[in-house]
Amino acid sequence: MTVSKLRLKNMVFYGYHGVFDAERELGQRIEVDLELELEAGPAIRTDDFDAALNYVDVYTVVKEIVEEGEFKLIEAMAGAILDQLWDAFDLQSLMVRVRKPQPPVGGIMEAAEFELRKERDASL
Repeated sequence: MTVSKLRLKNMVFYGYHGVFDAERELGQRIEVDLELELEAGPAIRTDDFDAALNYVDVYTVVKEIVEEGEFKLIEAMAGAILDQLWDAFDLQSLMVRVRKPQPPVGGIMEAAEFELRKERDASL
């Protein structure tokens, strides 16, 4: 089997998440990267949209979670994204990376970033 990976990079949303009241009241930018490993053979061979993973559908799931969910931690947000995508799509593996640019740490920091990975058991 050929390994096929679809990457959705730097999806940007605005959400009201965080530990501090100001983060939840004012909101902030949230960035998400995904790497989805899947069987893409039919789409590659046929050039048929219906045979491919529709990344608009993937984006919509992530957007709903980030913009409508309530999370104190980016770890919990990444977990919710991973669980929903894993259940919704036929994937061999999935990586979710959530970034919070310029988090309130009392100093200068480009971003806080959390990454989760999940893989199907190859023996199944």
